[in-house]
Amino acid sequence: MLVQLLALPRNLKRVVAATVDVLGIMLALWFAVSVDARVFYLPRNWNDVAFAFVLSVASVFLFYKLGLYRSVTRYIGSKAFRAVVFGMLASSSALVLFSALMDARVNLNVVVIYSLSAFIFIAASRFGARSVFRQVQSRPKDNVIIYGAGEAGRQLAHALIHGREYHAVAFVDDDETLQGAMIQNLSVFPVSKIGELTHKLDVKRILLAFPSASRSTRRNALEMLSHLPVTVQTIPGMADIIAGDAKIDELREVNIEDLLGRDAVAPQMDLLTQNVRGKAVMVTGAGGSIGSELCRQVAAQKPKALILYEWSEPSLYYIHEELTQTYPDVAIFPFVGSVQDEINLKSVMNSHRIDTIYHAAAYKHVPMVEMNIIQAARNNVLGTLYTAQAAIDAGVEKFVLVSTDKAVRPTNVMGATKRLAELILQGLAKTTHKTAFCMVRFGNVLGSSGSVVPKFREQIKKGGPITLTHKDITRYFMIIPEAAQLVIQAGAMGDQGDVFVLDMGEPIKIYDLAKQMIRLSGLTVKDEQNPHGDIEIKITGLRPGEKLYEELIIGNTDRLTPHPRIRRASEHSLAWTEVESLLNDVIACCAEMDGQRLRDILKDAPLDYTPDSRCVDLHYPVQITKKIKHSLSQPQQPQ
Repeated sequence: MLVQLLALPRNLKRVVAATVDVLGIMLALWFAVSVDARVFYLPRNWNDVAFAFVLSVASVFLFYKLGLYRSVTRYIGSKAFRAVVFGMLASSSALVLFSALMDARVNLNVVVIYSLSAFIFIAASRFGARSVFRQVQSRPKDNVIIYGAGEAGRQLAHALIHGREYHAVAFVDDDETLQGAMIQNLSVFPVSKIGELTHKLDVKRILLAFPSASRSTRRNALEMLSHLPVTVQTIPGMADIIAGDAKIDELREVNIEDLLGRDAVAPQMDLLTQNVRGKAVMVTGAGGSIGSELCRQVAAQKPKALILYEWSEPSLYYIHEELTQTYPDVAIFPFVGSVQDEINLKSVMNSHRIDTIYHAAAYKHVPMVEMNIIQAARNNVLGTLYTAQAAIDAGVEKFVLVSTDKAVRPTNVMGATKRLAELILQGLAKTTHKTAFCMVRFGNVLGSSGSVVPKFREQIKKGGPITLTHKDITRYFMIIPEAAQLVIQAGAMGDQGDVFVLDMGEPIKIYDLAKQMIRLSGLTVKDEQNPHGDIEIKITGLRPGEKLYEELIIGNTDRLTPHPRIRRASEHSLAWTEVESLLNDVIACCAEMDGQRLRDILKDAPLDYTPDSRCVDLHYPVQITKKIKHSLSQPQQPQ
């Protein structure tokens, strides 16, 4: 309760103090009347209550004019004491004046007793509150080191002086010109001393204060700090601080994405705007992780119209609300619809005369897709087919498929269906029409639904264990805004059937990521070497269709493009007649709900698909039962 009072805005604290004074003065008056009459007095009618209330409000007004409410309670002193004395003299005079005007017959004894009791109450409330506030503030604070002695670090140190949780004991900084200096009465040490300082000064928390640093600088700092037994927090980004959206001392959890991402490359604006500015742009899967970011990037480049196409009505609502508020001048049209609905797709594309399509709609979670093979094929394969055919019919200029690294030598249904979607577009690219098809292939994006980072963070908050399928599993990672920008830029370079792959940087070992997240939370890993640690990392085994590592290119050759992080792959494709024959088999399997046969078709197709030996499709047992019943119903051949 006291902490909440301390956190109230200054003006609200004044209102609280004035309210307490009003009640105190009313009680002091009734107390004075009771003592004078030698009986316990209670107001007998509303006139008595009104008299006391008017007196108390008038007294508070006099206190305000005398400056009593300008004093900060925790620093109250002799000046405030004098204000209380003069205030009570004025209040007593008001009592005499009001009693004469209202014929209240208040005698001198009542005035004296009222003055003394009200004075004691007002003074005691002020000095008592000061004592309590100081006691709250004098509670032990956690020692912290501020990493970064620049302007942000200095502002943070100043803010912590008046805070109630942390006590800054030192700065550390890489800048040799600052090392050895005294800033805010704190010494600046080299970063190399941070381990020694942590132990010597009993530091349990390190605060990062370099909001404008590059991603690589933050990553290097976090990798070093992850080996120390401390919790790491950071100040908000400089943009939020400048905009007034955050205060310098509003400490936040470390953005674990800084451990994984790279320094962003500025987009090439000619590529970013080529298929967007002044165009009618459609994004399928507009409510998903990648789809919604594509919408944001497109809207920022002033398209003629932005068409959001999404099956999930809640997801569509949220992205539409966000975009209409952020980009009120952009014409945005939200359509609820499935990419399996050919009629709806054609209607939308023709009515809005779409120029560019970014096809991000897909089922992408490997375990879910393995259990729902038929629906995955309908959405990822047939949905791509129907969307592409509708684009051809509507005369769309550019069609960009958002693909995945799991399409390269796939071991799961999700990857196999995405590879077949690529072959569909490559096959259509060999036919005669206006639409240019291309596809962009990349790995995992940070912060997407199902991403390991939020999953691990939640498991750490619950006390563990962190669950991981294999100790040696690795993945490529990229931040969502960078991925979306690169998709748009790659699409601008795409010609008929081009496959682009994004430079994802170095693969990340997920086991090492889990350990770093545990340590940066100020906790320890529980394992054989440390059986009394805080968080265990539990290995559960690879799931059906899951790879230890991912690839981005099927062949061994790829070519440079004008963009340093986009490469053009040289890969084998099929003629449209071959693709069409394969699609007829897929459509037949979907009609019969035969997931096992569909897996076999995908395996035999030129996809390099190596399925897991375990078929976990939820319809598979039903198909087995149907086949057994069919076999039993056949007439037996004579022996």
